[in-house]
Amino acid sequence: MPYINVEIKARCPHASFIRNYLLQHHADFKGTDQQTDTYFNVKSGRLKLREGIIENNLIYYHRKDQAGPKESDFSIAKVTDPFALKEILEQLLGIRIIVQKKREIYYIGNVKFHIDEVPELGSFVEIEAGNMLNDLTKQQLQEQCNFYLNEFRIRQIDLVAESYCDLILKKPDLNG
Repeated sequence: MPYINVEIKARCPHASFIRNYLLQHHADFKGTDQQTDTYFNVKSGRLKLREGIIENNLIYYHRKDQAGPKESDFSIAKVTDPFALKEILEQLLGIRIIVQKKREIYYIGNVKFHIDEVPELGSFVEIEAGNMLNDLTKQQLQEQCNFYLNEFRIRQIDLVAESYCDLILKKPDLNG
């Protein structure tokens, strides 16, 4: 089933400030996940298999690479046997890249927050205003993202346009 998010990703030099804000505002902390995202070769969009303790999903999405709040159209399926699925997708499509990260997961209402540590890249925060019940407009989702962007004091210079896989692929020391 397709869904729409409005989301932002930003470098996060002050993760403790964001963590404390979320806890003070009674965010629902789901836990810390060690995640492996395997990106597969596809003609358009991105296809990744997420393997973790909390989240195991196959996710296909389209999103413009732009800094700041952006719309993401995605489809998601829970996965019960990620090892077998990874083998099939690797044979069928080939692996583009594998991204490891440590992710703290929080919710306030329909807004999901991630505080991520990506070994090759550093610390990040993600804000995802989701519309799983189709009861909010894109403008309302955008307003939610902008609200937390301001609350977290995220600077324009810290906004990130690309996915982690793209950032890693761009790193010259990792790719020759």
